[in-house]
Amino acid sequence: MKSRRPPSIIESFNFAFEGIIHVLRTQRNMRIHFAVAVLVLIAALVSGVDKMELIALLLAIAFVLIAEMLNTAVEAAIDVATTSFDPMAKLAKDIAAGAVLIATAVAVAVGYLVFSGQVADRSSKLLDRLSTVPAELTLIALALTTIVVIATKALTGSGTPLRGGLPSGHAAVAFAGWMAVTLILADVDHRFLISSVTFIMALLVAQTRVESGVHSSAEVLYGGLIGALVALAVFQVAQ
Repeated sequence: MKSRRPPSIIESFNFAFEGIIHVLRTQRNMRIHFAVAVLVLIAALVSGVDKMELIALLLAIAFVLIAEMLNTAVEAAIDVATTSFDPMAKLAKDIAAGAVLIATAVAVAVGYLVFSGQVADRSSKLLDRLSTVPAELTLIALALTTIVVIATKALTGSGTPLRGGLPSGHAAVAFAGWMAVTLILADVDHRFLISSVTFIMALLVAQTRVESGVHSSAEVLYGGLIGALVALAVFQVAQ
């Protein structure tokens, strides 16, 4: 029996690229990681990070992508090996997913350490100009956002005031809250960190509306833009 020859170097590279392309085609999380990686690298070029900071970002990005690919490989191998529910198979998948979570958390921490100082310094003057207004304007901004959402739904005739339709009211209020919190934290330490956490919470609110099937991505995006812009306009007008 003739043995199969080992693959050439070019074939090995082709197999590797096919694996990367397959994960990108089939795994939503991998596409998200790739998109975020591209944005991070663009931000690194724009902000002019130094050599060591760029190395840290590249290692963090590679760490996340490798973990996601290994997670996909583990899931595929388990699906082939088992035809029925197996607690150990589930445990193996959970462990692989946990590895991705740890890698992502480390990458977020690295990104924060690299960008926080630069972003905070560049945005401090703008935030100082916008945040010289009373905190009570937050309530006005949220109320006005709610009114705009209801009015838009009435004009478009889609959904109800509290569920479905264009735009997403939950996303609008969440992003209005994020913008308001950001603008009233002029004299608070770690303003960038607090604003970042609030922004992530707003993103999670928006994601839950899409995941639950109540809103489409476009409706959530439109709602988020309305909320952020209404809050920004309220604070600017009140200066």
